[in-house]
Amino acid sequence: MAFTNACVPVFIADNRCCSSPTSCSPAVADDVPVIALNLEPVKLSPAMAAYFKKCQDKLGFVPNVLLAYAFDMAKLETFAALYNDLMLGESGLSKLEREMIAVAVSSQNRCYYCLTAHGAGVRQFSGNPLLGEHLVMNYRVARLNKRQRAMLDFAVKLTASPWSVEEGDRERLRRAGFNDRNIWDISAVAAFFNMSNRVASATDMRPNAVYHGQAR
Repeated sequence: MAFTNACVPVFIADNRCCSSPTSCSPAVADDVPVIALNLEPVKLSPAMAAYFKKCQDKLGFVPNVLLAYAFDMAKLETFAALYNDLMLGESGLSKLEREMIAVAVSSQNRCYYCLTAHGAGVRQFSGNPLLGEHLVMNYRVARLNKRQRAMLDFAVKLTASPWSVEEGDRERLRRAGFNDRNIWDISAVAAFFNMSNRVASATDMRPNAVYHGQAR
């Protein structure tokens, strides 16, 4: 399994590169320890060692979510592969739209890690810090177009009451311009972040402190 084409996206404010997760933030770090569980990291596989190096070289740090999974190479490689496929792979959804889903779902679940990390992603991809803040707080106050609003309504309903999703919900997405493959991708991204939110909350996973100041 190779991880050479992508890295969990994190963004450096003003295109600067930080030498450590906290070096861009003079305040006391909020990201140590990474999680509240005492899980000893194991030796990285060659693929994951290369992946971590790519993150370090490209971003200036390794995202804490990867460090959190580094106690088990099978879990780490599976997480990274699925994340990169859903968030960075080919899709009818833009990278911004996928980040928007991540934030709307994480807001519903009040996930500190994902709201911090993916709020930065929305700010970066959109070039609009206000949009990032709106989605973190309440996506309904954001000035969204019809497509975006339908997408987030569906993702949040799938998060809050998945048993209530029915054909009418899928039809609203079609009327907003999504095809059935797009609906699969919306659902898969929302489902992934529901899982990730719960793991992050259960373990008190802490986002890299550098996220807080990015793309402001």
